[in-house]
Amino acid sequence: MKALIFDEPKKLSVAEVQSPRIDDNEVMIRSSRVGICHSDYELLAGQYIIPISYPVTPGHEWVGEVVEVGRNVKGLRTGDRVVGECVINTPERIHHFGFSMDGADREFFGARPEWLHKLPDAVDDAKGALIEPFTCGYYAVMRHGGVNASNTVVVSGGGTIGLVTAAAAIGMGARVIVVDPVQLRRDVAMRLGADAVVDPSAGDPIAAVQELTKGGGDLVVECAGHAASLANVFEYARPEGAVSMVGINIGQKISVDLGKIQIKNLNVKGCIGSPGVWPAAIRFLERTGIDLSPIQTHHFTLDQAAAAFELGKNPQQAVKVTLQIA
Repeated sequence: MKALIFDEPKKLSVAEVQSPRIDDNEVMIRSSRVGICHSDYELLAGQYIIPISYPVTPGHEWVGEVVEVGRNVKGLRTGDRVVGECVINTPERIHHFGFSMDGADREFFGARPEWLHKLPDAVDDAKGALIEPFTCGYYAVMRHGGVNASNTVVVSGGGTIGLVTAAAAIGMGARVIVVDPVQLRRDVAMRLGADAVVDPSAGDPIAAVQELTKGGGDLVVECAGHAASLANVFEYARPEGAVSMVGINIGQKISVDLGKIQIKNLNVKGCIGSPGVWPAAIRFLERTGIDLSPIQTHHFTLDQAAAAFELGKNPQQAVKVTLQIA
């Protein structure tokens, strides 16, 4: 079978590899679509947050079809479409799927049923490849109990995670404002149903957000991890407001007015991953019918993986680049 392989840092290839086998407690999955994540670029650069051994096959934002079922597996059958969680407990260690163990950028792979979630018919494969990032955005909103039509949500950072966060809040009925300097991302935010967008490079974003919200957002979600976004995030919130910190910024020191947390009596929570929300997030997508397709700006085949990764490096041209495996 074919697989995308990060042979070593800064080197990728698509190669023929041995097809896997499953044991009695696993299922075999035919990979359908896999999104390229920013963390895949970190893995390719040799800079991932946990120790990694090469070669490794990436791919943790995936959807696939069960094609073989081990004799001890209950609750899954051939033909089921599934998605899978990223942080996996195995007898040996906690794995990051697509990082410390081979991921879904290959034609077939084995998985344990406890990692998996079945997709309803209303969620097609394209949308299924966005389930993993969507769960992160959904979790960021639900960290503060969710929102409704009475609330205004400000999302700082309009990459994939910012956009799926916006989509989750929109699906809950909230008024949503997205702050991002990239025109393409702002356009996608509006196509998803955002009420307004702010270009922080065009003026004072704090003043713009304050004017649009008439005093600040009820919930502010920081999804960029960039210094400018982090410096402003507490200013975007109203007094007594809530803040979810999603964007990753590790090992950098920036100047932030932390006194705003006390002065405004803000409720600030950190968010990592999407623990415990996958079934709810999938039901939410099914029942709301939210169209996430504007986020997927480009699609490539597995053989075109090198070109896909090259394009995905440019935020002016692409948001989410997706590989179609089968």
